[in-house]
Amino acid sequence: MMNTPEIGQMLDIGTMKVNYHDAGEGRPVLLLHGSGAGVSAWANWRNTIPELAQFRRVLAPDLAGFGYTETPDDYEFVHMDGWVDQIIRFMDALDIEQADFVGNSFGGSLTLALVVRYPQRVGRMVLMGSGGQPFEVNECLQKLWGYKPSIEAMREILQIMAYDQSIATEELAELRYRSTIRPGVQERFEKIFPPPYQRWGDVLVIPDDQLAALQHETLLLHGRDDRVVPVHVSEELAMKIPNAQLHIFGCCGHWTQIEQAARFNHLVREFLREAAAE
Repeated sequence: MMNTPEIGQMLDIGTMKVNYHDAGEGRPVLLLHGSGAGVSAWANWRNTIPELAQFRRVLAPDLAGFGYTETPDDYEFVHMDGWVDQIIRFMDALDIEQADFVGNSFGGSLTLALVVRYPQRVGRMVLMGSGGQPFEVNECLQKLWGYKPSIEAMREILQIMAYDQSIATEELAELRYRSTIRPGVQERFEKIFPPPYQRWGDVLVIPDDQLAALQHETLLLHGRDDRVVPVHVSEELAMKIPNAQLHIFGCCGHWTQIEQAARFNHLVREFLREAAAE
């Protein structure tokens, strides 16, 4: 394997070999990344891992189909059950009975899919720009899931993700573009969310009765100016999950953990520290 900070440790969970990062000590918290082209756990969480690792054991796996997790060629991306199974197997392989979760975008949707199936395996939840309620898969999200490798297409994706356009630098576009042209990466990416794209937005929806049954403490974070997942999704989740709280950032797009890094880290840190005090 090439030498890159995106590669951490490799864990064989039976169905695949999972690339993951493991830092710190204490009660485990799992960080689940989003679904953009060229994404990995490290790309999403490189600034969050050291912050949370000061008082927690932080685990950040590459989800099946993304990053450097070795996903079998015949793996079928047809519904959420495969990713849920990956996380449960990952936790079992590390002897983790329960963990808190921080999920970004698709990772937030996966956290919700996990908690309604295995509520005892999840402690507290942080859902950031998550799906989970009906919304239109708009042109911006279609461009993310329909990405074809080029510097121009990657630059456009970065501009969609960020409210502050200065973040969408040429250097970042080049870096993320190069991660999408590794052998086999684009072919695998196109298998994950094939059109029609609205089907995938609908798959992420959690029924109201299942949300109402959740007793988990939940922190919802969303950029008011998010062009990928509309803010009303988090607003509706906050009204339907009993023990939920919602923080909306103005002048912020889909990259809450980057555009509002200090505030994001503060909110998540204090929310997780409440668990230790209980």
